[in-house]
Amino acid sequence: MPRPPCLTPSRRASLLLALAAVVSPWCHAQGSAVPTGAGAAAAWPTKPLRIIVGFPAGTSPDLTARAFSEPLSKALGQPVIVENRVGAGGNIGADAVAKSRDDHTIGLMINGNMTIAKMINPAVPYDPLKDLAPLSLIGTSPLVLTAPVAQPGVPASADAREFFAAARAAGDTWSYGTPGVGTVGHIGTELLKSHSSINPVHIPYPGYPQVATAMLGGQLQMAMLPPALAQAQVRAGKLRAIGVTSTVRSPLVPDVPSLAEVGIRGFNLEIWNAFAAPATMPAAIQARLAALIGDIARSDEMRTKLFQQGWQVAGTSPEGLANRIQADTRLLGDVIARRGIKAE
Repeated sequence: MPRPPCLTPSRRASLLLALAAVVSPWCHAQGSAVPTGAGAAAAWPTKPLRIIVGFPAGTSPDLTARAFSEPLSKALGQPVIVENRVGAGGNIGADAVAKSRDDHTIGLMINGNMTIAKMINPAVPYDPLKDLAPLSLIGTSPLVLTAPVAQPGVPASADAREFFAAARAAGDTWSYGTPGVGTVGHIGTELLKSHSSINPVHIPYPGYPQVATAMLGGQLQMAMLPPALAQAQVRAGKLRAIGVTSTVRSPLVPDVPSLAEVGIRGFNLEIWNAFAAPATMPAAIQARLAALIGDIARSDEMRTKLFQQGWQVAGTSPEGLANRIQADTRLLGDVIARRGIKAE
């Protein structure tokens, strides 16, 4: 197959060249041949692009997808429609993307949908590593380990090291909350337990707001929360921030130390979101979409918008996202196997 012409010396063209070289012909359902490679990508799209989100309107994944809809529509010359397919922690939406065959459907995913879904629940009807094609890692964020300010056995003046000492002494009389079994907060706290020799008991809740409410009510002694939610309660004087789960401080919460700074070495955990396509989407179209999405993500306007939503922009290539998927699958998969974590 002839290689597509190099339109610019930018990374976009390099990516298109690399991926289009492996494109093989495909057919309509009726069996008629259609253009392949860069020719097909240039003719695409022929109808509106659909972005499937596995979470309700107004949630972080939904807001991110809608932020991209207008600039993508302008770039493609077609409407971009955000469709919410809610349920199963985003896996219903991810499965709809994986099974789409119209070449005009992509999805806005969270890391759980693209890494641990099948390991946690073998009944999940798609394989994230086989059925979804990485397009671009959009944004990353650490979680913030938080605890109530008023907590028996932990003075309000206690620092992070004193907090962990109290947690070790408490053993399984302490509890931690998450938005559910198999979430990053759940698996991440189990990972933290092995790094810090603490042993709180897991209690799942429907979502992060309910976790925060339970901490404020004294039902929980600790939890990993998204930075925006954590900071709101910390500034109100109701929760204390122990540390962020990244290896270094995050610009999202620059006044909160990393866990490494307070003695928990080698611990790194982030949540992220990303765009993915069905694995059956022709590679040249994947390349065109990936280049557009990456360019939009790295624009000053989108960086500002996503930062306000609580994300540090990545805007990677498909290879960058694939590398992140592999790394997180190994990290979280090891915790799942060692702790025997299964969906309830």
